[in-house]
Amino acid sequence: MATDTVTVEVTGDAGAPPVRLRCTDSGGDGPPLLLLHGLAGHSGEWDALAARFTPTHRVVAFDARGSGASTRRPGDVSRAAHVRDVVQVAHDLRLPAGRLVLVGQSMGGITALLAAATHPELVRALVLVEAGPDGPSPSLPETIGAWLDSWPVPFPDAEAATAFFGGGAAGRAWADGLAPGPGGLHPRVDRDVMVATVQENAHRDFWDAWDEVRCPVLVVRAGKGMLKQQEADRMAERRPGTRIALVPEAGHDVHLDDPGAVFGEVAAFLAEVDRADRAGRADPEAAV
Repeated sequence: MATDTVTVEVTGDAGAPPVRLRCTDSGGDGPPLLLLHGLAGHSGEWDALAARFTPTHRVVAFDARGSGASTRRPGDVSRAAHVRDVVQVAHDLRLPAGRLVLVGQSMGGITALLAAATHPELVRALVLVEAGPDGPSPSLPETIGAWLDSWPVPFPDAEAATAFFGGGAAGRAWADGLAPGPGGLHPRVDRDVMVATVQENAHRDFWDAWDEVRCPVLVVRAGKGMLKQQEADRMAERRPGTRIALVPEAGHDVHLDDPGAVFGEVAAFLAEVDRADRAGRADPEAAV
């Protein structure tokens, strides 16, 4: 099945130019999955997982505002703006409300969490990949700035970029996010925009939003990642029924390190959601 590339425009505040979001859409009549990448990433990171789901699902992904082929310097990079993007993509691509499965990794996971909390009518199920509501993280903007400053731009070629980003599938995916320019390959993100994107995380947590989520949730944690067991345990304590999965040998980019394992966990979770839905339809009182 061919994947289409479309552009969705999101209207900003009065006088601000619209933000253009580059989206990929596998099409088809299957249940919709909307995939949200992490900070400074791009929608192509999901290609390996998307390929596994397209035979049975309609898979949509988009470059977040400020990243990839979407508007590079949007005026608003707040979490609320990112949530509006999710809602606009779902609306413009006619993803049916109440059937949408949101899958987000890292900062994309925070966006997915907030979208599920504030738009429960839209989201059927939520998958958080190496993402949780803990905070605040006061040093995060400085950490992100230093990390981006460490990139040896321009990279001479894709091989050098892949090696810098740790090699393997994850390194190749990060290298694929670069674009040709003077002297080699350059980022498709701007440092100040990325630092501004995480400013909100420096001052708050998202536990209030977590408590508002009403749909089934899967949390995928990597054994060598950033989401710690203590945070995952607290998520499950505050929201009984949350399903926690561990991919032991993967890092923070678990969707790149082991897409097969992530697919297996997500597919099993969605099968469980389907069974619960069928049981609820068969016995409406049991679903109350």
